[in-house]
Amino acid sequence: MASIAPPETGRLSLLVATKKGAFVLSSDPARRDWTIEGPHFLGHIVNHQVLDPRDRRTLLLAARTGHLGPTVFRSRDFGETWQEAARPPAFPKVPPGWERPVEKSGAPPGWQQAGRREFEPLPGGGPETRFVEPPGGRVVDFVHWLTPGHASEPDVWYAGTSPQALFRSEDAGDTWAPVSGFNDHPRCTDGGRDWRPLNAGTAADFLPDPDPEFGQDPHCVRLHPAAPDVLYQQNHCGIYRLERPAERWTRIGDHMPREIGDIGFGIALHPRDPATAWVFPMDGTAVWPRTSPGGRPAVYVTRDAGASWRRQDAGLPAEQAWFTVYRQALTADAHDPVGVYFGTTSGEVWASADEGEHFRCVARHLPIVQAVEVAHWEP
Repeated sequence: MASIAPPETGRLSLLVATKKGAFVLSSDPARRDWTIEGPHFLGHIVNHQVLDPRDRRTLLLAARTGHLGPTVFRSRDFGETWQEAARPPAFPKVPPGWERPVEKSGAPPGWQQAGRREFEPLPGGGPETRFVEPPGGRVVDFVHWLTPGHASEPDVWYAGTSPQALFRSEDAGDTWAPVSGFNDHPRCTDGGRDWRPLNAGTAADFLPDPDPEFGQDPHCVRLHPAAPDVLYQQNHCGIYRLERPAERWTRIGDHMPREIGDIGFGIALHPRDPATAWVFPMDGTAVWPRTSPGGRPAVYVTRDAGASWRRQDAGLPAEQAWFTVYRQALTADAHDPVGVYFGTTSGEVWASADEGEHFRCVARHLPIVQAVEVAHWEP
């Protein structure tokens, strides 16, 4: 187990990424009073906004900026000014006439000449399903996740994109390079050089084979900061927990109330207790409405590693509230007691300063909330 950091006590902010820009909600140290600032990048799709916990000064923001496409911005002054990455995440260009993914004699590694292509069927597709790429190779559609590297690598950042790929920056987000070990090789515990599937135990009910080696749909995976061998996952098909060196996930969502189920997008962890986690369930019935079950939103908490769950809805609407919470829009701070926060598809941000026992709305009428992250600023 890693060392457990002491609770935070200073002011904090919520970095809110929305479909139409980025906002910052700031509180007093007691987390009673909140102010809102923004928007930054008004009108642009902001997918994620993150404060570097290693220096508590640098902000990175992932946006899709209209006709300019997906990119990353960096601020060194708490969001007062922003600078676009000199080289945002992007796939390497492919020579004309070469397409992915089968290696042929004379082709660049991992590519084959256009024409008689021998693509394998995609998971879930029929025998005629083929993987098709645009001329020139893959193109990043959007950057959806930013995360800082290890504390021993102060300028390293990682970015996750769609189509699925991983990029790394070694200069605090200014230039980005593909992690070829992930992007071009489907199997990692060696710094990203080589990868292998880690999906055993997670269901894939939407595939012909519900228990494949890969092809599952993990909505959000969290590694516990104080116990890095403990991982939690909110999947398209349930809630799971893994404690390494085991390599098979346990479906802890089986202990959720049957009438609620264990379908959702996000999961948040207690920063000091590896047995405590919060989820926000959504309606996973046949038509997948992706709303609060029955229009009665609630957070559910486990304090025994998923053996049991308890509903937390004090302060939330009691009925006719048909929103949900996206995969990056549920988070927790590091204070004592822990604060729990979520943003909704109806443009609200809700906050609890007592580990989910009571919630109140601290922002309304925002665009659709994509992500909420806690920022503990430099004292």
